[in-house]
Amino acid sequence: MFAIKEKQKILPDGTRLTTFTREVISVNAIEVEVGTNGFKGGNAEHGCRTYFRITDLGNTDMFVKTALGRNGNTGEVEFILGGDCELETVIRALKFAVKVLEEESAEVMD
Repeated sequence: MFAIKEKQKILPDGTRLTTFTREVISVNAIEVEVGTNGFKGGNAEHGCRTYFRITDLGNTDMFVKTALGRNGNTGEVEFILGGDCELETVIRALKFAVKVLEEESAEVMD
């Protein structure tokens, strides 16, 4: 079993979120933190926020690239991982993230 830590996070816009963090360990180690304040019935102006972070805790071959969109915000994020263990740990991290987001949103949209 793995330990899950519950945290309170304040986003840059002042929104407070409860996030959940866990370590995913193999030959490499990463930490994933994720949270949301759930569906609010509209776009970003209505207050829904979702947070997702992956941190290298050791030995992870990870590269992230961002590109600006037409409006000046981030328009694209690429994650590039090298190695079999990185594939394994990112799968486990993403499964954890999906589970948290589904539970915290109180509604699942397919």
